[in-house]
Amino acid sequence: MLTLLFDGIAYGMLLFVLSLGLAVTMGLMNFINLAHGAFAMAGGYILVLLMQRAGWPFLACLPAAFVITAAAGALLERTVYRPMYGKPHLDQVLFSIGLTFMAVAAVDFFMGSSPQNVPSAQFPEWLRQRFEFAVGSGLGALTLGMGAYRLFIVAVCVALAVGLQAVLAGTRFGSRLRAAVDDPRVAAGLGIPVDRVFLLTFAVGSGLAGLGGALGADLMGLDPSFPLKYMVYFLIVCAVGGTSSITGPLAAALVLGIADVMGKYYLPKLGAFIVYVLMIAILLWRPQGLFSREGRK
Repeated sequence: MLTLLFDGIAYGMLLFVLSLGLAVTMGLMNFINLAHGAFAMAGGYILVLLMQRAGWPFLACLPAAFVITAAAGALLERTVYRPMYGKPHLDQVLFSIGLTFMAVAAVDFFMGSSPQNVPSAQFPEWLRQRFEFAVGSGLGALTLGMGAYRLFIVAVCVALAVGLQAVLAGTRFGSRLRAAVDDPRVAAGLGIPVDRVFLLTFAVGSGLAGLGGALGADLMGLDPSFPLKYMVYFLIVCAVGGTSSITGPLAAALVLGIADVMGKYYLPKLGAFIVYVLMIAILLWRPQGLFSREGRK
């Protein structure tokens, strides 16, 4: 039970990082980027290529996945995304879905359709360990098993959540971003470089997706269908948690991660269905999301 709970928390934290960029672009930039999963897939493939073919150590591949996907996100924001900012949401959805299918086809062409294996033997020794703890005593004792890799994921995700919340709520850049979203014309008139703020925000969101894809490649699997397979999960996290803060997606990702792991273990035939039932129940209770204010558009 405790082991499943911990695995669910680790999976939820991974979903949080993967969905965070989408929450930022939807909530702060008012842009629906359904191609967000393609950046996560790119991060996973960058990790695999660097480890398998270049022999890079795992820990060096993580920042590389972030930087390369952030650079790709910045390039695409300048060239193809920016003209879509003022378009209706339906146009943005169709546009980003088209980009997703293009990314899937490109990866299938260059890398093949077979699932990619992350060379776990290249992981540091301390990441391959497993810890067992007994909680309680006698017949009621519970065993908590924690893999070091999942602990590492939880630690990285907590650090990212705290850091991003601090940047958005307590820095000049966060204030500029909120001003640029609320009224770009007034913000530009006050001297705020709106285009540059949006470019940096989009690049960081893409980089976070790439980092999440690299972290999750070993746990979630990696193949060209990755963006389509997990797109629903990213959207559920944003819909359930709301996109007006970091807290909402974090809480939603944890709830969904735990429910998914528990459901698949105790009710394997209905495991995946439980997530959707939970999503419907939460949205019936709070249609605006767990941490969004009512009336926010």
